[in-house]
Amino acid sequence: MDIRRTLLNSTSVFFIVIVTIVCFSSCKNSESELGKLAFKISGNKIFKEMKEEVFAERLKSVREKQYSNFKNPKFLEAFYDKHNYAPILLSKIFSDNQMDSIIAVFGRAETHGLNPKLFNEEQIKLLYEQMNDKDEIRNVEDAYKVLAKLELSLANAISNYSNAMQFGVLSPRKIYAQYYTKTKRPDEVSFFGALETADVKQFLDSVQPKHKQYVALQQALMSQRTSNNADGEENQRIIIVNLERLRWQNKPKEEKYIWVNIPNLSLDVVENGKSTLNMKVCVGEGRNQDYKDKLVEYDESGIQKDRPFNRETPQLNSLIHSVQVNPVWNIPESIASNEITKYAAADPYYLANNNIDVYLDGKIIEDPETIDWSAAGAGKKYKFKQRPGEENSLGKIKFLFDNQSSVYLHDTPNQQAFKLQVRAVSHGCVRVEKPLELAKALFGSGSTYDGISKAMQVGQPKAKDIALQNKVPVYLSYLTCWLDEKGKLQYCKDVYGLDIVLYSHLVRLK
Repeated sequence: MDIRRTLLNSTSVFFIVIVTIVCFSSCKNSESELGKLAFKISGNKIFKEMKEEVFAERLKSVREKQYSNFKNPKFLEAFYDKHNYAPILLSKIFSDNQMDSIIAVFGRAETHGLNPKLFNEEQIKLLYEQMNDKDEIRNVEDAYKVLAKLELSLANAISNYSNAMQFGVLSPRKIYAQYYTKTKRPDEVSFFGALETADVKQFLDSVQPKHKQYVALQQALMSQRTSNNADGEENQRIIIVNLERLRWQNKPKEEKYIWVNIPNLSLDVVENGKSTLNMKVCVGEGRNQDYKDKLVEYDESGIQKDRPFNRETPQLNSLIHSVQVNPVWNIPESIASNEITKYAAADPYYLANNNIDVYLDGKIIEDPETIDWSAAGAGKKYKFKQRPGEENSLGKIKFLFDNQSSVYLHDTPNQQAFKLQVRAVSHGCVRVEKPLELAKALFGSGSTYDGISKAMQVGQPKAKDIALQNKVPVYLSYLTCWLDEKGKLQYCKDVYGLDIVLYSHLVRLK
């Protein structure tokens, strides 16, 4: 009996000791390392009363209440769920004493043409000041509240800044009606990467775009802001929209590509970062050819909408896969209805004189002069094709690439158009000044190119498709300010008003 009692007592004592050790360890583990760091910075002992478990609860509660205030609330929720609502950012920033330098990074957003408010600069600064003010932190609940808000404000700001620098603050697909260029956008990987970085300040410095074009525009923006130039304000806005364009992840990564800058009315063959062939182009007719609209809003209501003229050349990227020498022009329905049938109605010999065949249900019509071209719907009922020849609107060659807008690069018999200062005169396709030189740049010297050159000169031309063995990327882009190869900043007119659209969206960002 005594032995049993002794064993029971011993077991009870052992149990009590174990429970005591576990409780002690638990209490010790719950002490907040963040609280210690905040005390070290502020000198306020109240922070030392903080517990990790309680802070996690407060952080989750604040996140839920402020859900709509965050730009990427779902990513933010997933991030803190993954880390059990630990103060990931404040722990790193306080340990490295980086808060002032991080706030300064957000304050310098203006050098990128962006408002520091986009990155909570004032809010973060105010919360940090409250943390260091003993009159603001009078009890541990004040401590939890301020630090939880500061943690989440930093998470929102850091992720937003990271996205802005690496992807731009706007998605071009959402603001432009005719934008089809592959453009990478932020995702969970980029979001988590920004917040899980070991050194926050170093990371924020690392995402500063370093391309010489971007740096040059930054420097020009700051120079404009300190000048008294009459065009300074207008130039600033032009630079700001082009800085945003340069942040978009839609730039060529290939060693060789074709680059058409729509507003500059130019084409370059670029190899290893340098232009090896440059020429004038004619692009689609635009909404802003008289340039009366500067960087102002179209709508008095303040709601900016992209309203492209139906002939504007779209922004896109694709691969040139072939050419058609002595091409056949399959005339689009819109051109047939708005132009061809009207010309044919006014001149019964117009179709014959311009080598245009007419089809109905896939069969050619032998005597199109007998058709009443003034009848409603004639342009939709009939199909029109222009045969190869000197008068063909596509000239002697067209360069083909897949796209949903049915546009391509092509030659033209109307060489006078290249003498115009504003060459936004086409129906949307891009007319090239030096088609034969472009063909040589694509195919290189040799039998294929020689065959193309010869076929373009024959008296009785026939359409011939020739595949390009090594497909070449083509980019139809839109830049109105850039650094040229001589290191000089160039500006060109906003022929489609796309600067106007972009700027109006930028100034509304919150």
